[in-house]
Amino acid sequence: MRRYWVYIILCSDGSLYTGYTSDVKRRLVQHNSGRASRYTRARLPVTLAYLERASSQGSALRRELKIKKLSRSSKLLLCSERLPKRPS
Repeated sequence: MRRYWVYIILCSDGSLYTGYTSDVKRRLVQHNSGRASRYTRARLPVTLAYLERASSQGSALRRELKIKKLSRSSKLLLCSERLPKRPS
């Protein structure tokens, strides 16, 4: 069974980017090489600020959309309350 993760990354300009993936390490490499997102490509390097496991791809997508609707201060609070865990 495939695992899915919702993540927030901190960009070099201080902005936050939210996404979901099944492979966190690969996705971070893609972001930092400029191949993952047009948004992050112009704001390199990026670092992982938040990581949350999801039970399915659908739940990961729904959670990503909920997080994207949060204010910046709410996202920062979320990041400070839940430090990244290593994906297994």
